[in-house]
Amino acid sequence: MDEQKTTLGLNLPTDPRWINVAEMNIEDILVDHAYCEQKAASSCISLIVSYPERKELVDMLTPVVAEEWAHFERVIEQLNKRGYALGKKRKDEYVSALNGILKKGGSREQQLVEKLLMNALIEARSCERFKILWKNIEDEELSTFYYELMVSEAGHYHNFLDLAKSYMGEEYVRDRWAEFLKAEAEIIKNLEVRGDRMH
Repeated sequence: MDEQKTTLGLNLPTDPRWINVAEMNIEDILVDHAYCEQKAASSCISLIVSYPERKELVDMLTPVVAEEWAHFERVIEQLNKRGYALGKKRKDEYVSALNGILKKGGSREQQLVEKLLMNALIEARSCERFKILWKNIEDEELSTFYYELMVSEAGHYHNFLDLAKSYMGEEYVRDRWAEFLKAEAEIIKNLEVRGDRMH
């Protein structure tokens, strides 16, 4: 994998303490991860349903829906292997904070771009967490599992960025993406380091 895909352009890396806490809470991490995959699939479906006239969006995101749902199924498989249940959905403080970045109003294209950039950001941070788990977790099966997911999802955030550029232009998206990254870094810096959440 090239350096661009492994660094993911994030302004602030995950706190190194996260992996230590996460490894002590594997059940919670897997449960939260399952819901993250479900939300990723649902988000793509929502975009397709909201913008059905955007053929390039429908064509690009339809296979992503299938891929994200396949990942959900694979996480459920890992839970079952370990005798864990899916459990209840937890509040995602990270995504709730990200919602505060979104600009209200504007044209239909601007609102679409806001949603695409938020999806890109969540994908980039998720992929970074997969990389951390792959490189640091002692459970060899889960390490391999997260490597495979990291490779699979590394390009997703590029898909969202490319779509955004097709609607509002490269300069607009570049500047807005920089604002997203700056705001996200502040969110990450101020969130409690919790090992029972993927984000």
